[in-house]
Amino acid sequence: MNVKTLRIVGFLEGISFLLLLFVAMPLKYIWDNPIWVKHVGMGHGVLFIAFVALLYWVCQKMKWSNRLFIMGLIASILPFGPFIFDRKIKQFES
Repeated sequence: MNVKTLRIVGFLEGISFLLLLFVAMPLKYIWDNPIWVKHVGMGHGVLFIAFVALLYWVCQKMKWSNRLFIMGLIASILPFGPFIFDRKIKQFES
């Protein structure tokens, strides 16, 4: 596992978050169809945990600063954050 794996998981986590916000949640609250939130939410949760764990592991392995780790954590909870963070860590990919 390396920076490339972190970038892939970050991309998937970002997509799942956007699906949750802009597809599943409107389906639940506007059209009263909560099943999408259950499945998309579970996938997003798994990807979020995987992203944070990989971020921690890569930061330790590559000896990145705590500041970069905190930036990754903040990016993971903001819409479009993982895509912006991806540009930041792209320079570290080996």
